[in-house]
Amino acid sequence: MSRRAALRRAAVREWGPLAAAVRTALADRGARALALTLTATALTALVQLVQNQSWGYGPVRALGAVRAEDPFWSALLRTPLSLFVPALDLPVWGALAQILLVFGVAEICLGRWRTLAVAYAATLAGTLYARIGVALGPEAFLGLPASDARVVDTGPSAAVVALAVYVCHQRRARFTGALVVVAMVVEVLVKDNLAGREHLAAIAVVLAVCGVREWLGRRAPHPGQGDGPPRPGPDDGRPHPGPDGGGQLRASARAAAVPGPGRRR
Repeated sequence: MSRRAALRRAAVREWGPLAAAVRTALADRGARALALTLTATALTALVQLVQNQSWGYGPVRALGAVRAEDPFWSALLRTPLSLFVPALDLPVWGALAQILLVFGVAEICLGRWRTLAVAYAATLAGTLYARIGVALGPEAFLGLPASDARVVDTGPSAAVVALAVYVCHQRRARFTGALVVVAMVVEVLVKDNLAGREHLAAIAVVLAVCGVREWLGRRAPHPGQGDGPPRPGPDDGRPHPGPDGGGQLRASARAAAVPGPGRRR
């Protein structure tokens, strides 16, 4: 087999089920299959437009910017909108493309509500890690410098990374999932900042969820693996009805009525 054919087979094995699911959903439901994705993309674009205006920067920061130095409950209330606040120092088209692709595939494969749950869990994991890391200090393992307490969280990027890993695990695209994890580790090694570490925190939470789901799936009984057929009760000498609804009982009664050898009629 040539190397080209081997690569084609590997690609089909890795991405074939995922591509088939996306094609089927788009053919059956069209744009309705991406309702959450299109809404998230449009909302992110709108927030980016507003926060770049002189009159909009303050409200967006007040409603959707989450920092480790903020009071916990205040930051928790801002977390839903923070998912759609892109970073000001990065091109917004990159964030929009990531949301459109990753959220779209996740919405088709996982469903609308599970996609939203994973995205928010990943964003919350990054926010909580920032607080814990700053509290630990730079000398501790996984600790962060005090200056990171004033850095705004990652926005949609942590959710995008977490959803990519979750979908790859669900669809058994293990090579792609591992590639995403390795890329995030390399990002932290090359440029160690709060955003990269929040990505790793989001990945850690998603991998923990996937591990628990695998463990529960192995413990759950599979169809056809019950306790086997019911055991017959003790033989009390009486005929029991068979599967034909009592045919064996009637046959036994007729046999008892026929006189045997040595018996009077």
